[in-house]
Amino acid sequence: MTTIHAHQTVGEIVAAAPNRSRLFEETGIDYCCGGGIPLEEACANKGLSPNALIAQLEAMEAQADKDPRFADAASMGLIELISHILDTHHAYLRRELPRLSGLVEKVAEVHGDQDPRLRDLVQVFSHFVGHLQSHMLKEERVLFPAIQTIAESDRMPQLSIGSVAFPIGGMEAEHAEAGDTLTRIRELTDDLTPPDWACNTYRAMLAGLEELELDMHQHIHKENNVLFPRAIEYERSLNS
Repeated sequence: MTTIHAHQTVGEIVAAAPNRSRLFEETGIDYCCGGGIPLEEACANKGLSPNALIAQLEAMEAQADKDPRFADAASMGLIELISHILDTHHAYLRRELPRLSGLVEKVAEVHGDQDPRLRDLVQVFSHFVGHLQSHMLKEERVLFPAIQTIAESDRMPQLSIGSVAFPIGGMEAEHAEAGDTLTRIRELTDDLTPPDWACNTYRAMLAGLEELELDMHQHIHKENNVLFPRAIEYERSLNS
């Protein structure tokens, strides 16, 4: 973790770690076009304490070392794992997708003439967001409650969906589609690499997309490789 000083410009602070842009967005500090002013001046303009803001930035980075996304899914029971997925990954997506959508649209509006692929990125990401929102609702309203029901049973209950295996197949197909979209996003952004002329907003967008990809990989891994096989196996044991 790099040391942050109040005399550094806001742009320098974000350039060193683009994920810091989240806190600046929350506080209304312009880290892009207005990023050339020192942090202490930016805080004064917003009536904020630079020391308090630095402490928040440092706390964010320290917390990243304890990232719950990398929790040991294999050690969790079915109900605990579902709660973990909801609290960690679904909550992250509902928080992050609107922010990233705004960044993607803003970057395309400002820099679309320099790189027309950014306009394609808007369309691809918009489809991706809609896909994920629908996907999460189906898990939360149908699949996860069914898995919780069998996890709490010592004999096979009557499920409206018949078997958890049926919706699991659909979720796995949608996971594959999401993976293809993440690959397409990389293609449109030169493997999430900023061009030399990229502004801080552009770099924050790419950093956010990279973090989204990491979260999605962990999310899908926990479902495809741990939750779903274990749920199917437990259902089979109740039927035997």
